Amino acid sequence: MKVVLLDRDGVLNEDRADYVKNPSELVLIPGVGAAIAHLNTAGIKVAIVSNQSAVGRGIISTSMLEQINAHLLSELRRAGARIDLFLVCTDAPGQPSQRRKPSPGMLREALTHFRAQPSEAVMIGDQLTDLQAAKAAGVARFLVRTGKGAKTQAAGLPADILPVSVYDSLMDAALSLAPKA
Repeated sequence: MKVVLLDRDGVLNEDRADYVKNPSELVLIPGVGAAIAHLNTAGIKVAIVSNQSAVGRGIISTSMLEQINAHLLSELRRAGARIDLFLVCTDAPGQPSQRRKPSPGMLREALTHFRAQPSEAVMIGDQLTDLQAAKAAGVARFLVRTGKGAKTQAAGLPADILPVSVYDSLMDAALSLAPKA
């Protein structure tokens, strides 16, 4: 695998029903820094592709989103992890562009950035929209049971997005991609 595409909320940090509205509300899920560092050591590029509709909904400003994401990157760096590309879509759900998941725009941007083919990438998410975007972009699909993942799995995965590999955590998914790093 050449590229791992990660959703943010529910995969890297605890998902909040009321959105992450400032850096102090962003709480990393235990082990995500080590999981990303493991992928880095294995030579796999790591990109975040995240819908952040709190901006489009007027809940937070673009500047606040940048502060939240800078805090995330800082916390990951402290854990020895590196993010190679960070893409966000701030569209509100009622006014989506081709970048907003389940559309594949951000995933395709990341593939172009890394000069990777879809067969060289995997999307790791916790929601159906992550898996749908991955299917549309032609990349492999991993569901983690963190965030909304267990609920997504329990609801049943539609046949048209299969196959989907399911893991308890980002570390479990990372170890499946790079058993020895």
